[in-house]
Amino acid sequence: MFDTLYDCFWWDRIWLPVNLTWADLEDRDGRVYAKASHLYVTVPYALVFLLVRYTFERFIATPCAASLGIKERVHLRVTDNPILELHYLSHTRSPGQSAVDGLSKKSGLSGRQVERWFRRRRNQDRPGVLKKFREASWRFVFYLFTFFGGILALYDKEWFYDTRQVWTGFPKQSMLESQYWYYVLEMSFYGSLLFSITFDVKRKDFKEQIVHHLATLTLLSFSWCVNYIRIGTLVMLVHDSSDVLLESAKLFNYAKWERTCNALFVVFAIVFMVTRLIIFPFWLIHCTWVYPVEHYPPFFGYYFFNVMLVVLLLLHIFWAYLILRMVRKFLFGKMTRDERSDHEEEDEEEEEEEGTSTEEMERKQSNHSNGSGRVVRKEGKNGRFGHLSLAETTCQAKTVY
Repeated sequence: MFDTLYDCFWWDRIWLPVNLTWADLEDRDGRVYAKASHLYVTVPYALVFLLVRYTFERFIATPCAASLGIKERVHLRVTDNPILELHYLSHTRSPGQSAVDGLSKKSGLSGRQVERWFRRRRNQDRPGVLKKFREASWRFVFYLFTFFGGILALYDKEWFYDTRQVWTGFPKQSMLESQYWYYVLEMSFYGSLLFSITFDVKRKDFKEQIVHHLATLTLLSFSWCVNYIRIGTLVMLVHDSSDVLLESAKLFNYAKWERTCNALFVVFAIVFMVTRLIIFPFWLIHCTWVYPVEHYPPFFGYYFFNVMLVVLLLLHIFWAYLILRMVRKFLFGKMTRDERSDHEEEDEEEEEEEGTSTEEMERKQSNHSNGSGRVVRKEGKNGRFGHLSLAETTCQAKTVY
């Protein structure tokens, strides 16, 4: 039974063009081809990436954050309450009014105390700036390394300048050592992201990130097995180019280097639009959709690969929409927070204390205002209606493909 399913899955007519078999991709005549069995090495490498990441974040990223004045904010911890904790974990983190009334009766607390408990409990689960800085540092270092590594691996290849050359001699194209390591490192990295996704900072596009990681690993695996390696390396390079800028902008954002962050974000937005919405669909997808049929009739693998590329393109459009919405709000002065991040909720007691101190200041100003009695109330830098700059709204985009 298993052998039958295995043979059906790897049937030549599914993954390879007509008149070609897997025997044609056996190593011979000095040519070396990618093998599906090579992909097994990415699993232990992904675990190694997790270990390297932990070491990097603890011994490099954390001291860098400390030198920039980035510290972990200490949240008020909630009192142990099994009834509220059970509801928080099994039902919802933000109960409605009817649920608050019911929990108030069960726990013996007032409605305001129940609401305050859930506010503090949600804040406990929200990641701090230090955690975000460490994650961004690790991704920035990897994307920087792979981007320049990809440039070194491709700058002297003819298909880097003429995409028609991607299919010259296909599928009998020998795999280069630089291509092998480019693929293995990228796949191992995305595998490690998939392993750690439950522990990393969760954004509002959490589901899209999972779809992205799965689509990326599927595309890389398929292109590896059927020797679509040339186009695969081009796709990876195009995507890494904007990822470097995004992660660097986030680092300066967390460090409060506002002008540098704003400049990098603008450059990132431009590069993202050019690479993901112009080069990717009109050069790379065009290359995989139009040129292959000049060499062989369409087959299932041809359609499968292009459909997966379109899935990535749809994710690009989704993230481009978020980026443009952020830029629009920034330009028109209505940006208040990250479009994709959860924001800190002020504790009720803190709000009351701030309100009391503000009223006292207003009374003092009123007493010294030449009897006019007019009070001009201004919100502080961190006030409830404070305007945030673009640096404070940089979102985590997609590490795509």
